[in-house]
Amino acid sequence: MGRLFGTDGVRGVANADLTAELALGLSVAAAHVLAEVGTFEGHRPTAVVGRDPRASGEFLEAAVVAGLASAGVDVLRVGVLPTPGVAYLTGVLGADLGVMLSASHNAMPDNGIKFFARGGHKLADELEIRIESLYEEHNTGAPWARPTGSGVGRVTDYASGFDQYIAHLVGILPNRLDGLKVVLDEAHGAASRVSPEAFARAGAEIVTIGADPNGLNINDGCGSTHLGLLQAAVVEHGADLGIAHDGDADRCLAVDADGNEIDGDQILAVLALSMREAGQLRKDTVVGTVMSNLGFKIAMEREGIALVQTAVGDRYVLESMKAEGYALGGEQSGHVIVLDHATTGDGTLTGLMLAARIAATGRTLADLAGVMTRLPQILINVPDVDKSRVNTSAELAAAVTDAERELGATGRVLLRSSGTEPLVRVMVEAADIEQAKAVAGRLADVVKSALG
Repeated sequence: MGRLFGTDGVRGVANADLTAELALGLSVAAAHVLAEVGTFEGHRPTAVVGRDPRASGEFLEAAVVAGLASAGVDVLRVGVLPTPGVAYLTGVLGADLGVMLSASHNAMPDNGIKFFARGGHKLADELEIRIESLYEEHNTGAPWARPTGSGVGRVTDYASGFDQYIAHLVGILPNRLDGLKVVLDEAHGAASRVSPEAFARAGAEIVTIGADPNGLNINDGCGSTHLGLLQAAVVEHGADLGIAHDGDADRCLAVDADGNEIDGDQILAVLALSMREAGQLRKDTVVGTVMSNLGFKIAMEREGIALVQTAVGDRYVLESMKAEGYALGGEQSGHVIVLDHATTGDGTLTGLMLAARIAATGRTLADLAGVMTRLPQILINVPDVDKSRVNTSAELAAAVTDAERELGATGRVLLRSSGTEPLVRVMVEAADIEQAKAVAGRLADVVKSALG
């Protein structure tokens, strides 16, 4: 069996790759691994289950709940709620595990299953492997030993989770948002009710778009992957800023008053300075990835803040933060983790903290984000190549060395193989966009000839 878990749970086309049978079986396996059902007497485990508004989430939620309850796990069903909300409730309610049904920023036909361990933490590779192995063992061999009678799990709709999560978000803020006008693009996703309610309770005047989910329109031309509607709305309504989430609201991108995009690196820069000023930026360090813009690194060095860079993926950012005790980390894509208040990226929390900084300082978002200059970044995907040789080809290594020599200290080159496709990603940054395009094009040609 190929590995089911990817970089963020199990994901695929709903009812094709990700079936009800798979969802049920994985949930039973997760109950044995994460909730330790059947391992000791008197243990009555609990799970928190939530989803985004995708139509397929309805039957997948039913399958997950059935699997957990059949294994003897009591289920608290929180309904449509952002991924970080499910993680938060898993921790605060003392549940043995949490389950979120979402394919994040993917198009509507896809869906996914994300599991959380006790405390609301993402799973380590070892736990994912154990769940997969146990699922495969019972899928092809002996059936599960299942409880009967009073031993089966009970299912409860936990409606108060919505208010608990919003109270948590608003309670974190150091100041209110009175006087700010904010446009929120909810991507017709999981934060369609949560985010507007949280911003309104915090005092902001809000304009909401992309907040009418019908099960079919999630991420469709809106949200953090399509900023055009938000940019136009911010300018039209004369707002101070715009906030965009993805389908499960673990991301946040922003738009300034002039309609300009503010990406995850810029948001991290603003929050890093704010948290250091408040004495909350432990070790004066922020965690990013190898894709963090060079302008972000230069700005942090200038401000006396260290930057630790990890592999691409918020799970690797989180691992570094937990291992070293850092407080802030994230990705260019808008996954921002504030570890004192969340165990995963939380788009609503990020947007609230960004707005709070604007309200507290009286400065515009453009001014605050101006702490860093985003250098032009060109990314070319080179398909149908032998990606396994990207780090061993002498021809490619020589081309990279030449490119780095040409770019000097104000540019950089990054080649990395895709984790899911037979392609190599060529990324080049430079102070001049035309130079970046030229160098990236030449490197892409070398990748084709050397690895094709």
